[in-house]
Amino acid sequence: MPFNTNYFNEISPVIVENGIIFCSDKRFSGIKDRTSYDGRRLYNMYLAERIDTSEWRNIKEIKSERSSKFNIGPFCIAPDGITVYFTSETETGKQARNKKFRNHSGIFIAELSGTELVGLRPFRHNNPGYDIGHPSISNDGKFLYFASAMPGGQGGSDIYYCELINNEWSPPVNMGPLVNSPASENYPFIHSPGKLYFTSNRTGGAGKMDVYSTTRYEGKWEAPALLPEPINSTYDDFAFIAEGNQQKGFFSSNRNSRDDIYSFSSTIKRLDACDTLVENSYCYRFKEENAAKFDTTPFRYEWRFGDGSKAVGAVVEHCYAGPGAYLVQLDVVNLITKEVLYNEKSDSLIITDIEQPYITAPEVAEAGRIIRLNADQTYLPGWSISQYYWNFGDETIQIGREVDKSYLKPGIYNIQLIVTEEPVPGGMARETCICKNITITRQP
Repeated sequence: MPFNTNYFNEISPVIVENGIIFCSDKRFSGIKDRTSYDGRRLYNMYLAERIDTSEWRNIKEIKSERSSKFNIGPFCIAPDGITVYFTSETETGKQARNKKFRNHSGIFIAELSGTELVGLRPFRHNNPGYDIGHPSISNDGKFLYFASAMPGGQGGSDIYYCELINNEWSPPVNMGPLVNSPASENYPFIHSPGKLYFTSNRTGGAGKMDVYSTTRYEGKWEAPALLPEPINSTYDDFAFIAEGNQQKGFFSSNRNSRDDIYSFSSTIKRLDACDTLVENSYCYRFKEENAAKFDTTPFRYEWRFGDGSKAVGAVVEHCYAGPGAYLVQLDVVNLITKEVLYNEKSDSLIITDIEQPYITAPEVAEAGRIIRLNADQTYLPGWSISQYYWNFGDETIQIGREVDKSYLKPGIYNIQLIVTEEPVPGGMARETCICKNITITRQP
């Protein structure tokens, strides 16, 4: 990013409405430095406001009563856009001024007022005996994820979470040995759809610190997956965040000799506004309105639906095989006189499909099994379709009218079918999409 400095570190970005807020250990000014009582460089929060897709305004410092001698960050911002949960040292008294004192970190809560943190208060589960930090709050504000080296974990530091119950944070819950490892897990980021990203230095990664992701299925978190290049590298990669549609985001890396913030853009297209697939219905109810007026006279109502089918009754239902033009006719028979009034009613019924792309796919499938999806029933009259683009909701895509797909993990996936029209000379090509959920189960 253009606001990275040449001699200091920039880490842990958080996306806000007008740009990003991040942490840096840079100087306040050319002559005023920020160091702790024992000489360590201290991190503070800074706002980078976006001008356009490539330009940023001058960086603004976010001040607080702790900024001069204690770390501020990593952090997260609650859904209200005001409440900030940030990492800082738990001890601020005389003991903290002792260079030999090991000051552990904790989580603190404050309100963001312009470019100032006000109303600072400690998280109820802070403990002076071990570190708690790197908070990330869920999109609904009900779960707070963080890293801690509290006793009873799986290794150096683990990912924990608390639930907001009656306006109080519940006791921390370790995410367990499938997510955590004997190594250290840090920098959790809970994405709005519910996927958890975090950093770990466990064996089997691409570098020393790598970004992993895990999802929850049937109440349990799945085994973490290592994010591919270019997010991970042979260097330290950490503090990953993404926008709601995962098309863009940021992360930190020391691949350029110091910790810097990098942005990424996904080549996997996924649209924010995508209608849910509506199934076509070819079933109709037909009713003879005059039947109630002659309920004392025995009549028989004989319907012909124009597709070779017939039915008898004052109110009948009929399902057609598909779209088409049908002539619906009603004959009325007087059961006393045997008189038949042919074509007492006669109406043309035009049935068309809903104008939409169409996903033909199973509702449920097993993990690891190949399923076939097609767009054969797409109905977009007047369109000259050039491309069918499939986003399977698991960060994979395919192109084509008919595709084969295999999901590796159980879960509920939202499939998008994006249809693009041939460009019109001198104009723009139309694009539309439809989505549908598919449930992937474990193999028996």
